[in-house]
Amino acid sequence: MQPDHRLGENPATSLEMAASLLKTSSLSLKTKLLHQIGFPLYNSSHGFHEENVKKKLQQFAGGSIDLQKEDCGIGILTLNNPDKRNAFSGVMMLQLLERVIELENWKEGKGLIVCGAKNTFCSGSDLNAVKALGTSQDGVELCMFMQNTLTRFMRLPLISVALVQGRAMGGGAEFTTACDFRLMTPSSEIRFVHKEMGITPSWGGAARLTEIIGSRQALKVLSGALKLDPTIALEIGIADEILQSSDEGQSLEEARKWLQQFISGPSEVIRALKTVVSSGKELALEEALETERDVLSTLWGGPANLEAIAKRKKFYK
Repeated sequence: MQPDHRLGENPATSLEMAASLLKTSSLSLKTKLLHQIGFPLYNSSHGFHEENVKKKLQQFAGGSIDLQKEDCGIGILTLNNPDKRNAFSGVMMLQLLERVIELENWKEGKGLIVCGAKNTFCSGSDLNAVKALGTSQDGVELCMFMQNTLTRFMRLPLISVALVQGRAMGGGAEFTTACDFRLMTPSSEIRFVHKEMGITPSWGGAARLTEIIGSRQALKVLSGALKLDPTIALEIGIADEILQSSDEGQSLEEARKWLQQFISGPSEVIRALKTVVSSGKELALEEALETERDVLSTLWGGPANLEAIAKRKKFYK
């Protein structure tokens, strides 16, 4: 009996397709999703319906999330609701997602500074929204929405810095942990006040804090036994540096200069470095190595690589 090549399918093509499938099947689903910038952590399969949550959040107006993109490749993301110490209104939560999507598509970007308006970082969620979203289901939906947003933020191919001026409290403290680095002004503090509100962190802050400073220190911080002024924050490793000035403009300029040391060079190289570090942090070793290989393939023999080799040849002549 002759083999049945249905629809004119070529046996060689079938083998090639099978080989290709076998080659890619070693990558886990998580790895594939990590490669897809903007892919959400939660979706309808988890009982999360984003559009329904957006309609609820839209009811709570006030403040804005402002984004300034500079020619040098640094973005300034400002939490702007100074009348409420930059607390997140529902509209601000929606705008944060919009700004993250904008940053995902900013190909010239290399670095990002997150700060608050009027010399204070963020006091968490607006209590008007918290009171109105009072059921357990409301809380879980808000949790999934903000975890989605801040996970996408964390995976941005930009080196990010939280500039903590004044207070970063509750959700504001959680936001700082989604950044790669944290700089604190001399008069600032970070406070995880969730226990005092009768809850746990819900925007991913507990998991990220534990990764940054370890479980023992995280328990001390989350329980309120350890107050994070700049000196203690630097000592336990949540802060990376204490800036010299508490002035709003001067501290922003200090942060800009501090970040510049990490982002000098071609944007495609800086973005690739952030991508492989994110993979190394989130994935198993084998999968992280495969990601390194894939990212390298986009750079090897590219313009930045060839230019660097040419400069080296001139140096050794």
